[in-house]
Amino acid sequence: MKRTQIERIPLTLPRELERFTHGAKIYDSSSSPQARVYFIDKDGGYYLKTAEKGALRNEAELTRYFHEKGLSANVLAYISAERDFMLTERVRGEDLTFAKYLAEPKKLCDISAALLRELHETEFSACPVPNHTAKYLATVERNYRTGICDLSFAPEFTTAEEAYSLVRENAHMLKNEVLLHGDYCLPNVMLDDWRFSGFIDVGNGGVGDRHVDLFWGAWTLNFNLKTDEYRVRFFDAYGRDKIDEEKIRIIAAAEVFG
Repeated sequence: MKRTQIERIPLTLPRELERFTHGAKIYDSSSSPQARVYFIDKDGGYYLKTAEKGALRNEAELTRYFHEKGLSANVLAYISAERDFMLTERVRGEDLTFAKYLAEPKKLCDISAALLRELHETEFSACPVPNHTAKYLATVERNYRTGICDLSFAPEFTTAEEAYSLVRENAHMLKNEVLLHGDYCLPNVMLDDWRFSGFIDVGNGGVGDRHVDLFWGAWTLNFNLKTDEYRVRFFDAYGRDKIDEEKIRIIAAAEVFG
């Protein structure tokens, strides 16, 4: 996880957060223009995420839910004022893009698949997002109507209309069947010397169709390892008994509008 030391967080913080940053080294660890993330090097370490008002509410709820199941960070504070602020304890270790892990791609692939299967077998009652599929399909519809489209996520489709038609005709196949991460990419899986520490960035999670995570699990191996040769191994390690390749193609079409 990239960290760039900075002199201070360039925002006025809510008073209840000031004590966490006082006297600490601060690092910018942001990877998205939609939110800023700062690592506070104090005590065991904290992460402070900030975004526009209301943007982190779902993530705070889901992170608390995942934490209750031993799967994510402890949320110390969620404050929604002029902006949203979410403070969490640091999850031990490094994410799966750490050089040590990338150097052993077969082991990385197998662990990534096994952890995903374990997540998908987690009991999910009382999840704050019980119908991820409805939200997911609503995003597809909205973004298709407004012209938001990136065909690079599914190069097998040549036009937005082709991808959208596949989703529209097959949306009924997508189920709410497992607890999803929602953005199952290598940077969002933390290991401590190859031992699982937790998931981060779970704000797109909920109870949904396992093939969303399976699509991203295969995509991230291709993206981060610069080869698609681990796709088959990833699906085999996860368990072919639960995989429908046609559903993965439907998800690929949906992600064009993500």
